[in-house]
Amino acid sequence: MEIKGKKAVVFGGASGMGRATAELLAARGADVAVLDRAASAGGAVAAALGACFHPVDVTDFAAAETALEAAVQTLGGLHVSVTTAGGGSVRRTLGKDGPHDLDTFRRILDLNTVATFNISRLAAVHMSRNEPEEPDGERGVIVNTSSIAAFEGQIGQVAYSAAKAAIAGMSLTMARDLGSLGIRVVAIAPSLFETGATEKIPAETRAALVKDAAFPRRLGRPEEYARLALAVVDNPMLNGQCLRLDAGQRFGPK
Repeated sequence: MEIKGKKAVVFGGASGMGRATAELLAARGADVAVLDRAASAGGAVAAALGACFHPVDVTDFAAAETALEAAVQTLGGLHVSVTTAGGGSVRRTLGKDGPHDLDTFRRILDLNTVATFNISRLAAVHMSRNEPEEPDGERGVIVNTSSIAAFEGQIGQVAYSAAKAAIAGMSLTMARDLGSLGIRVVAIAPSLFETGATEKIPAETRAALVKDAAFPRRLGRPEEYARLALAVVDNPMLNGQCLRLDAGQRFGPK
């Protein structure tokens, strides 16, 4: 899909991988809407890009629908949806204080899996209204964010791993569901990346975290996620899969 002139929404676009993706989409000529929490830097990021900002808590599913509708109305359509919003917790299935509580498990699944599915299903509605593009009849692209924790979850990541594995797992089925409409679905599974959550980690600890990577042995950079997200949009043969973005890293147990 040609990116220039397209309408794109980025959930989690105020920082990290989402911000980098919003910036690169705008640089490539797309009209962009940044969606993130009200207390985030989303307004400032959008202003710098000449984009629009729509505050949203993705775990408020009705509010997410309203925010997406407002973004699409502002943009005048929707061709690309990128979701990077998410997060995790550190709790063992059975720890010293007892079994993993269900409320935390549900919260992590809501924040990652349910929120991502909600955004995807609603984005598909808007994309289905587009005129198909030649030569393949394409109408839209949905890019979601999994994690390599989906495949090699570490001790204490049971909720996060389950949530991210679900995002990876639903990519092919969703792509099949939407294929007749000309809508593609791809998930990206990053390793550890430079984000707000990792910026305060000391250099020595960072080195230990990425020692199992093949090359390069460092945290990923947000713009590297963005470049892959745009490559997905650009290449119509990328569909129905989860792409690892991990420098050949495989997580150990801890």
